[in-house]
Amino acid sequence: MSKAIDYTSLTAADGTVLCHPARPEPRYSLPRAVKNFQLLMKDKEDTSLVFKIYESLPSKDFLPRVRALALSERGELLRRTEPSLPEILDDHAALRQTPKGSLAHAYCDFMENEGLSAAGLVAEAEKLGRAKYPDLVQWFAERSRDTHDLFHVLTGYGRDALGEQCVLLFTHGQSPTHGHLLIGYAGAANIKKMAWGSKAPVFGAVNQAKRTGKGAPSLIEQPIRELLKQPLDRVRSALNIPAPTKYRECHRIWREEGTDPYDLLASGPASEEPVAA
Repeated sequence: MSKAIDYTSLTAADGTVLCHPARPEPRYSLPRAVKNFQLLMKDKEDTSLVFKIYESLPSKDFLPRVRALALSERGELLRRTEPSLPEILDDHAALRQTPKGSLAHAYCDFMENEGLSAAGLVAEAEKLGRAKYPDLVQWFAERSRDTHDLFHVLTGYGRDALGEQCVLLFTHGQSPTHGHLLIGYAGAANIKKMAWGSKAPVFGAVNQAKRTGKGAPSLIEQPIRELLKQPLDRVRSALNIPAPTKYRECHRIWREEGTDPYDLLASGPASEEPVAA
């Protein structure tokens, strides 16, 4: 029987520990996750419940993934060259200096049109008051958080209800967790329920998103500065991210049926839509 790895004893070249000794050990509890999910269905604005769901359904592969990246040469390079993604992503003046058609321009367009910022996402996370630790798990988790909106841009999924669930299932393909599956598929089921009778392939769209995430190299392992400079189409091709055909088909069908995809869950039970993390 193999000996359990002590992740608190592993350190990077600069001495940063992989997992701080004070960091609580995650404990898997499906009942606790279901309870928090039911609460989330009643109040979709309470993002703390999303994090509680993820904390209740930790992946056994999470620490090995952190170790594989953070202690690798690639990880060491990313920590040196991209210590803070929000600072890079929110400097739109610098990003706009890249050639037209670049990922940077597409990202700026998306964030400005949606009224979003990377710092805003950080601020929302900070409101939850979760403890932070000086370890590589913290770096990995924050990098995962800070690439969320890049996922939207690269995949072509919008911020409508279905688009968010697709991004969540794409994320599962990249970093599998039961939390992604629970919220993503429950959200898709709720969309299907609210659009009862529609021929839109909702589950086809989220399943395609999951396959795309699984087939693409891990985005958080990529040098984001370099990707931002490149043409969007070239980046998508390099990362094996095809067009979201099923998602677009859903939008087309809903519009033909007289439904606005961005207003699909605007009233009634729609307020119970699960929120993607």
